[in-house]
Amino acid sequence: MTDNELKALVASLAVAQKETSKQQKETDKQIQATAKQLEETNQDILTRQKKTDKQLKELGKQIGGLGKKFGSFTEGLALPSMQTILQKRFKMEVISPSVRVHKAGKDIEIDVLAYANSSVNEVYVVEVKSHVREDSIVQLQNIIKNFDRFFPEHKDKKLFGILAAVDMPVTLRKRILDLGFYVAKIKDEVFSLDVPAGFKPKAF
Repeated sequence: MTDNELKALVASLAVAQKETSKQQKETDKQIQATAKQLEETNQDILTRQKKTDKQLKELGKQIGGLGKKFGSFTEGLALPSMQTILQKRFKMEVISPSVRVHKAGKDIEIDVLAYANSSVNEVYVVEVKSHVREDSIVQLQNIIKNFDRFFPEHKDKKLFGILAAVDMPVTLRKRILDLGFYVAKIKDEVFSLDVPAGFKPKAF
């Protein structure tokens, strides 16, 4: 190889290295731009996720509040009707809505509690539901089961349960009656007992 050829080779290598360096800088620049875009995208996603979480949380509160309001509405709707039933049919003397008791670290809540201390020595627990589900029955059973612990003053009385509801599936109605509980349904904004002829409630 002649000197001129060697010089030409070195010159071409220098040019190639310079071009490679330029391309590398351009690639680095593109990588940095892409990384910045990814960071901005991730930040935007995070911001939107936080906003969505906040909206879902607020929606959950609204739904919970709506359910509570509807439940309170149903209980308020049931009370006058249940007072009439408890006084006229069962001869109850004391009728107390929304009874809450805290004892020994435990709580119990009853929608309507009614009792009589005279010749009729009985007490009635009324649970009011918008829509009856299986857990509604379990709730009434638990109240009956733990009643004496929270209300020892009524332990010598016969205890009866009533489940009143706006909507009650036929299968669950039969199950409630089979357990010995009264059933009450609503018609024209008035609750009335819905039990078959010859029904015998269970005294607990």
